[in-house]
Amino acid sequence: MITKLVKERKLKTYQCDRYGFLRPVSLMNKLQGLASTHAEMLGAGRDYCASHNIAWVMTHMFADIVDMPRAEETLVHSTWPSVTSAVRSERDFEIKDANGKLKVRAMSQWVLIDLHTRKPVRISEYFPEWTGLPERIWEREFDKGKDFIPTKTCVMACRFDDIDVNQHINNAVYTTWATESVGFEYRNGHKLRGIDLYFEREILPNSSTVRIEVGFDGNTTHHKIMTGAIEHAKIVCYWSDR
Repeated sequence: MITKLVKERKLKTYQCDRYGFLRPVSLMNKLQGLASTHAEMLGAGRDYCASHNIAWVMTHMFADIVDMPRAEETLVHSTWPSVTSAVRSERDFEIKDANGKLKVRAMSQWVLIDLHTRKPVRISEYFPEWTGLPERIWEREFDKGKDFIPTKTCVMACRFDDIDVNQHINNAVYTTWATESVGFEYRNGHKLRGIDLYFEREILPNSSTVRIEVGFDGNTTHHKIMTGAIEHAKIVCYWSDR
């Protein structure tokens, strides 16, 4: 029987920015880490997947930052799989403070891929009893994201340490590329309030740089992650004035 994973942890200062708030990349790493831990507990984690040459790959992540966690806060993290179809599984998350106040809610979509072909496989082929809980933290549709006209372009390096054990650039790195591409002045004057990530194609270890195309619309910024003519992801960041 599938149950929620609930973990209580204190937020460390090294996970936070110059103002003492949780870094966006640290938030994404937290959510991915929770998903990985829970999958392992459910018998669908890295050990099993590696032995069968398969891997879970995130296709979407939506995070609503109600109140960005601060350094030294005690936080209660929860996650659970929700809706599951033939080749897709959705997973929800919530982070609350010690008094039960909601800090962050998020929802994600994952596919199971064959590591040789890099193509999706049917979840039931490997996990015939995989199912989800009916509870949803948020009601949103997963789609391909909207297009936009860029007004700025940045180039950033793909570092060796950005590559994860699935041999592609880790999803959390895309968050850094998006939030850094707005520039220091904009970033310093705004707080991140939400982020939507739409992943289309993985970035492999032999990529040396990526191009981030950026569009500004008030307190919303739009981003495309590109290598050459290939679009790997669309990202939307929602901000408020600091």
